[in-house]
Amino acid sequence: MKLGRKLREIRAAKKLTQADLQASTGIRTVHISRMENDHITPSIETLEKYARGLGIPVYRFFYDGKQPPKKADLSAGKSRELLWGSRGKERRELGRFIEAVSRMDDRKRKLLLAAARFLAWRSGGMQSRPR
Repeated sequence: MKLGRKLREIRAAKKLTQADLQASTGIRTVHISRMENDHITPSIETLEKYARGLGIPVYRFFYDGKQPPKKADLSAGKSRELLWGSRGKERRELGRFIEAVSRMDDRKRKLLLAAARFLAWRSGGMQSRPR
């Protein structure tokens, strides 16, 4: 499901208008409309404001289950591959990456994703060539 459709569905389920959301978040209705119609990709900060305005956690925009997703089991014997970025140097690198991506404009974010898709295809991680 596209993010914009999910944003609109959750807002409509809460019986809120775009104007109601503007009043509680400060995000202008024109931007809410553009996000909900997938004309722009919201930043992480904007998603956090949108979620606060709806009174929900951010993960609900990306997860369809009724209960929150289960956290990774950090006990010994569990695969460390699943926990990349959970400590030390990897955690600092991941934090810097998240911060950098959150400051990117849409054009740069799309360029980064296109490069990642190409590299995944080139390394054999994708079946078809990316567009």
